[in-house]
Amino acid sequence: MKPFTIVAVIAAAAVLWATGALAAPTSDTLTGTVGPGFTISLTQDGKKVTKLKAGDYTLKIDDRSDQHDFHITGATVDKLTSITGMGKTTWHVNLKKGTYVYACDPHSAFMKGSFTVH
Repeated sequence: MKPFTIVAVIAAAAVLWATGALAAPTSDTLTGTVGPGFTISLTQDGKKVTKLKAGDYTLKIDDRSDQHDFHITGATVDKLTSITGMGKTTWHVNLKKGTYVYACDPHSAFMKGSFTVH
């Protein structure tokens, strides 16, 4: 390659990287965890979920306690794990615009979270 072409390619890549166009795509997998203590969380790529784009997602639940459940509700979803059971569960969900809440039903006063879908 000629020096000018190399510089142009590097400059174009730098612009794409700076604008986020070369950023790694966000995964369509969400991870929900409940227990073993009084904790509940929902993450995507290791980050707390606060807002998502509408669409199809794989929701992997890790229920680590026989005293809690993971219950998610919203416009298009109403799914839960067993309170007395433990283990891993995978759900395929289609999230549409709206607010979604996840909680442990027996302890929903303090074990809960929410996110919006746009």
